[in-house]
Amino acid sequence: MTGVLASQQIEALIDSGALSAEIPFVDGQVQPASLDLRLGTVAYRVRASFLAGHGSPVADRVAEFEMHRIDLSQGAVLEKGCVYVVPLMERLALPGGVQAIANAKSSTGRLDLLTRVITDGGTEFDRIGAGYDGPLYAEICPRSFSVLVRPGMRLNQIRFRQGRAVLSDAELADLHAAETLVSGGEPVIGEGLGFSVDLEPGPGGLVGYRAKPHTGVIDLDRIGAYDPRDYWDALYSKSRQLVLDPGAFYILVSREAVHIPPRYAAEMAPYLAMVGEFRVHYAGFFDPGFGHAAAGGTGARGVLEVRCHEAPFVLEHGQIVGRLVYERMSEVPRQLYGAGIASNYQGQGLKLSKHFRAL
Repeated sequence: MTGVLASQQIEALIDSGALSAEIPFVDGQVQPASLDLRLGTVAYRVRASFLAGHGSPVADRVAEFEMHRIDLSQGAVLEKGCVYVVPLMERLALPGGVQAIANAKSSTGRLDLLTRVITDGGTEFDRIGAGYDGPLYAEICPRSFSVLVRPGMRLNQIRFRQGRAVLSDAELADLHAAETLVSGGEPVIGEGLGFSVDLEPGPGGLVGYRAKPHTGVIDLDRIGAYDPRDYWDALYSKSRQLVLDPGAFYILVSREAVHIPPRYAAEMAPYLAMVGEFRVHYAGFFDPGFGHAAAGGTGARGVLEVRCHEAPFVLEHGQIVGRLVYERMSEVPRQLYGAGIASNYQGQGLKLSKHFRAL
């Protein structure tokens, strides 16, 4: 069957040896429509980001660009502004009809950790062709905060698909009519479902957060441990506008509540570059059941990880900033997002990563 593979199909890939790991898979690693990937025991500081390129193993390119290597076994700090390559514990031997796409996990994106998967012979980040047989590597560049990492930490996730899975605009319109995919007026459909930014002042006028330029290290194993005020500036607005500073990183929230029915998954994709020099796309997977009533939600806002480029830009309430690309599932997952599994962001609003205490 065509579509994104569900959890039980991912488990079948593990059983068949198409997915393997140097250390046995752990509980919770298989998600409703994806597999979490784990960091290995060493990180290589490299001079620059790179792709392996046709016919080249990543290991050869690492040897070309390596500055030094770091043992992660006792924990190590990856410093802001530096680029690292970390071999992952998982390895692929994909069947001929199965391709893969990777992305940063939600908490990774909300910390402004630029984290991408690269492969031997790869010519694109995060895209893995059908039939790939080889190791996986994470390229990690902390952009706002230095982070403490250890082997086994899960910063990326990978999704598998067979055939054409993306819904056409007509199919998306029909699905929205039946399932109400986003709330708040007529849907904007064009190569996906448009969503906009919410700059309506919340409690006390809060509309979002901006990362502070000079902060301490964040230990990625510490959940709910950090005071947001040490790492973030709270942003307030009475005008329903926000001026984005070039190079700054923001956490904002979508105006619409997002709903992903059980038979579908979605990915957040950039909107047209012509609408402004900013990016709203770092961690973009939405699992089946996200915001779904049967999974304990009635729609959940999409948290927006925003970085402005080149020139200050005025963002206004209700401005469309991204789109959701919906995909069919090959099967309905046995376990939906937010239904009996540890789902940190079901029913969310404006929310920082799980490492920070609620204000």
